[in-house]
Amino acid sequence: MGDNMSKPLLAVTMGDPAGVGSEIVVKTFANAQIFDHAQPFVIGSVACLKQAARQTGISVEIEAVESAAEVKQGKSIQVFEPVSFDISTLRIGEVSAVCGDAAVQFFETAVRLCQDDTVQGVVTCPINKEAVHAAGYHGDIGHQEILARMTGSELTATMLMTRGLRVAHLSTHKSLGEAVKYVRKRILIEKLQLTADSLQRWGITDPKVAVAALNPHGGEGGMLGREEIEEIAPAVAAARELGMDVVGPYPADSVFYRATAGEFDAVMALYHDQGHIAIKMHNFAESITATMGIPFIRTSVDHGTAFDIAGKNKADANGLARALDAAIDMMNGSLK
Repeated sequence: MGDNMSKPLLAVTMGDPAGVGSEIVVKTFANAQIFDHAQPFVIGSVACLKQAARQTGISVEIEAVESAAEVKQGKSIQVFEPVSFDISTLRIGEVSAVCGDAAVQFFETAVRLCQDDTVQGVVTCPINKEAVHAAGYHGDIGHQEILARMTGSELTATMLMTRGLRVAHLSTHKSLGEAVKYVRKRILIEKLQLTADSLQRWGITDPKVAVAALNPHGGEGGMLGREEIEEIAPAVAAARELGMDVVGPYPADSVFYRATAGEFDAVMALYHDQGHIAIKMHNFAESITATMGIPFIRTSVDHGTAFDIAGKNKADANGLARALDAAIDMMNGSLK
């Protein structure tokens, strides 16, 4: 952070140029309140952002900077463009290898800036997994996989948050069959420790974490599956012996409701949809994602590229505003 920068510097990656990223960036940066506690800037395409400003009718200053070090305090959209993007080739709302490549390069640039302490955190707009794959990044399904590759982090996990509910995930980008096989005592203990440590670092003192059951009704004593008996309950017991306040497994059809009532600080979901459905039904508009297990703060909107509404001034920017707020709270150890 430069000598002239009194606030934390946050990189906001624009995501896939063909999606809603540029639109939600313009809408979010038009709200001066986002500059109260941090200095955000964008890693993306100046041309795409100017096009989004025209399409939305939002009057906002957009200026290019040659590097993150050139970002100054102010309320304009300052844009670092690490890769040249030809907007004349852009087809909004369509999968494109060129857009997938640009989105990955925007994000990789942000990660490197976090790694060398130039910026204090990164907030990401959505990328499109099909476009990323088309661009040749076959091992990188999403942001989390890119983070694991670039940081060398052996253990990462996703936590989704919205007002009144936090959900950590044992696994995310696995098929349902593979996700069930992944429910093992050793892995659960590791992810529970990671969750407890992350919550404490972000400002939740002595977090209480509930573990969701895998099978209906928690397995009904083994009649509907034995994972609760053989893997999940032993993991909960071991976590408690290690000093963590972990409870469960509780049936998934009730544990999230109990969490929204304030009984737990977070829930450990055992696969992607188990946790994502709960969060998005509770408050999709303000839900965000945070990555655990990496050496810096990364939050994200919790929606996709929304190709069906891209370029139509229909995207809701609340998620990006909340992701910025959460990143600042997490950096300050004051997560609400």
